[in-house]
Amino acid sequence: MAWDTEATRRRLKEAAVAEFAERGPDGTTMARIAERAGINKERLYKYFGDKQQLFATVLTEALDNLAAGVALHPVGLHDIGEFAARTFDYHAEHPHLSRLLQWEGIQAGFIADEASRTKHYREKVEAIREAQRQGLIDPDVDPAYLTFTLIALAAWWHGLPQLAFMLTGADPASPGERARRRAFVAQAASRLAAPRASPHSDLE
Repeated sequence: MAWDTEATRRRLKEAAVAEFAERGPDGTTMARIAERAGINKERLYKYFGDKQQLFATVLTEALDNLAAGVALHPVGLHDIGEFAARTFDYHAEHPHLSRLLQWEGIQAGFIADEASRTKHYREKVEAIREAQRQGLIDPDVDPAYLTFTLIALAAWWHGLPQLAFMLTGADPASPGERARRRAFVAQAASRLAAPRASPHSDLE
């Protein structure tokens, strides 16, 4: 039945996300993933191919969900701060995503769904470039570098929680601390993007 097939695929993907996030592609096996899902290993191969294909599938789906949940259009100074804050929220609620991306990063020469993701990120860069043309964002900032910095600003609180703890001494599970971090991310993103005041503006 189609419903059973979809439910089985969902259970396998959930198990794969958990295993890959914890151990990385090299640290787990298809057998472990199937066992975690409580489903026959042969079915895992049938639905998703080999382990690298499965890793690419779950990472691509996780990033598609991020893209759907966090938009950058239309872009303005306030939107930049809100974009960074929503990205922070998404990573806080999906802690596996940063770990999956880190495991991808240490696999030399492998980028899951590279063409589609590149297109998606370059659209973000173009949105920022257009905002620069409109005078909403500092025109002297490289839009690609700014995009990367905004994503890193939002995501790395969750990608390196041990560093955040050593620096702040604060429990990230505390609602108050999460709110402070979110507010800082939004403020920092807005300040990074803000157009610089003309040195002669107060004389005109």
